[in-house]
Amino acid sequence: MKMSTKARYGLRALIDLASNSQEGPVSINSIAERQKISESYLEQLLAKLRKADIVKSVRGSQGGYVLARDAENISVGDVLRTLEGNLNPVECPLINDEVDCNDEDKCVSKYVWKKVNDSINETVDHITIGELLRR
Repeated sequence: MKMSTKARYGLRALIDLASNSQEGPVSINSIAERQKISESYLEQLLAKLRKADIVKSVRGSQGGYVLARDAENISVGDVLRTLEGNLNPVECPLINDEVDCNDEDKCVSKYVWKKVNDSINETVDHITIGELLRR
């Protein structure tokens, strides 16, 4: 499974935001500069994270972004699913226990994909932004 730049840059930006927001809101410009990410791209990512209640924006001359909740309560899975959608390694209706699959009776690989999917989700859901900050 390969993550796009949305996931990689979004996670980097969120960790940067979390580590630099103790003194107040962090500007997009400062995150973009430190992380070498285009401001316009970063705006798009932060807009998605804001809609998902992962970050919140603060208006004004000293405005910027802050985490919407404690870093210990934001999982990497929350971030990745917000930016990427589902994390399924393949398109398979049986991974999500859907029953509309024409090949269900003949498919033995569904077991593999379900196990891989469950492992990915369990892993990213148990890593928090707070844990990443401590590392």
